[in-house]
Amino acid sequence: MFSPDLLKNRNILITGGATGLGRSMAFKFGSLGASIGIMSRNEQRLTATVDDLKKAGIEATYHVADVRNPDEIHSAVDAMEKESGEFNTLVNNAAGNFISPVEYLSPNAVDSILNIVLHGTFYCTLDLGKRWIERKNGGTVLNIVTTYATTGSAYVAPSAAAKGGVLALTRSLASEWAKYGIRHVAIAPGAFPTEGAWSRLAPTKELSDRMLERIPFKRFGTHDELTDLAAFLISDGASFINGEAVVIDGGEAISNASQFGFLSSLSEEDWKSIRELTRKPKS
Repeated sequence: MFSPDLLKNRNILITGGATGLGRSMAFKFGSLGASIGIMSRNEQRLTATVDDLKKAGIEATYHVADVRNPDEIHSAVDAMEKESGEFNTLVNNAAGNFISPVEYLSPNAVDSILNIVLHGTFYCTLDLGKRWIERKNGGTVLNIVTTYATTGSAYVAPSAAAKGGVLALTRSLASEWAKYGIRHVAIAPGAFPTEGAWSRLAPTKELSDRMLERIPFKRFGTHDELTDLAAFLISDGASFINGEAVVIDGGEAISNASQFGFLSSLSEEDWKSIRELTRKPKS
């Protein structure tokens, strides 16, 4: 789909890049010529992923850092840039989420999500953005949000609040920082199973099956489908896309938002009966 040198001159920092979709994006971007830096709290996973990237012929580095801590972010970026050169692309992928009625939550539970998703994204964007403004060489930020960032969602209220904030940040800085040559885009994924996230969002087969049933295609998204979109959005081919959040969910959001979307559960026999009823002449 893409030329192998699509991202040749990109040095990309991916937060939460050791596992899940972050790891998949690292391999996709690297396969298209990019150099990769990954950052998370788990050094064992970071080391394993960087080793795998290097075995695949991809230039990669890592640093342990907590995105909730601005000082750790700054030190990590300093260290990685010293090792592999200046970053020109940031992917804010680090996140946390779990399902729960709001009344069951403690303040610490709320903070655990808000601090990683909203504050962490803001802190990383601020750190890289200040460097790019000082260097006058521009940059690209890709934020990973969610389909319910615009609508909210029951049972994941902290995530909805945080991702809604990240979407607002994306659009705000798309306007404010364009004058510096800094572009902001976002992806709003639907259901893309990963080992970590799925254990907290769909811990039983019943929940997973019910999530699957909501998707018109009756399948979950694949990592390649998301990483292809991500690669395009950070590439020069998308250089005039700024402030946009692209939904990739197989039509789940629009299908379930429609007033009569529930009719998809009707059988052919049900529809035959309905046609007969609606065709009856009016008395």
